[in-house]
Amino acid sequence: MSDTTHPLRILMSQQSIDRWGASLAALMGQRPHELISLEAAAAAQRTDAHVAFISREVTGTSTKHEIHPALQRVYELLRQSQGLQWVHIHSAGADRQIYLDLLAKGVRITTSSGANAQVVATVALAGILALARRFPLLWAEQQARQWIPMMGARMPRDLPGQTATIVGWGPIGQKLGSLLQALGLRVVAVRQQVAAPHSTASDGVEMVTFESWTRVLPQTDWLILACPLTAKTRQLVTASVLTSLPPGAHLVNVARGEVVDEPALVSALQSGHLGGAFLDVFAHEPLPSDSPLWTLPQVMVTPHAAGHSDGNETRVGQMFLDNLRCWIEGTPLRNSVI
Repeated sequence: MSDTTHPLRILMSQQSIDRWGASLAALMGQRPHELISLEAAAAAQRTDAHVAFISREVTGTSTKHEIHPALQRVYELLRQSQGLQWVHIHSAGADRQIYLDLLAKGVRITTSSGANAQVVATVALAGILALARRFPLLWAEQQARQWIPMMGARMPRDLPGQTATIVGWGPIGQKLGSLLQALGLRVVAVRQQVAAPHSTASDGVEMVTFESWTRVLPQTDWLILACPLTAKTRQLVTASVLTSLPPGAHLVNVARGEVVDEPALVSALQSGHLGGAFLDVFAHEPLPSDSPLWTLPQVMVTPHAAGHSDGNETRVGQMFLDNLRCWIEGTPLRNSVI
């Protein structure tokens, strides 16, 4: 349980204070506390917070590769706050360097894993359906005012009976797996541990480990990445992995760009071995303007936007409040990064 004799100082954006201040007050009850706006703390160089809530508007349009000055000032505050004990973040992943640095100092980090799982799964499904029905090709032909029937070699394949291998069986992977099963696809899940080296869950999903997953690649029509970035998943999808996929297979990445060997992916797409890709994340973000991925006709590029939806702010804020209750009561925090 946190110290109840001194005010608990909570650092968050002014927008979050305006949105969640009343709920925080009700949750804290008689417990002394102080809500410190990030804006005021940055201006006054206050580094005495115990808890911080990093919501979406704090990160803004910065990426982990290109950090805007306002966000850099927030990161410096966090690094300089010697009494900081816990940070809750709006994202499902905690692979930004700031969070790795704080973890190394003993600060607890919790994520909002699951808050946007339905949104990301739906976006990934949209990408799969768009590629399956050759929407990029049809869109280009619409712009050229070309009427070309989908016949012969252009005929789309039926989705039922195809195999989707989902790397990562967290909230996103599970929701997407259910959606794909409803469309008649065979679903294989790649996860850290399974009951047996090759097992089938009660819902019909086949389970394989990272150690054995390459043997399912030759039957994989859709390789879908929905995993966190870890030492095990960094550069998981190599040139060898892509070559092991059957000709015409597709890649969907709503995980992290670093999971894929991007030059190898470009080569596999340019050669025609891969039928297409839906990519929401990249090795460097923003995606450089000279990347071939922008102009490959069978590739759909989105700006790390798969998780964005107008309901996320509420879900993330509620996760923070729920975890703050756990913090006060001394019970385990949810979605803790280990």
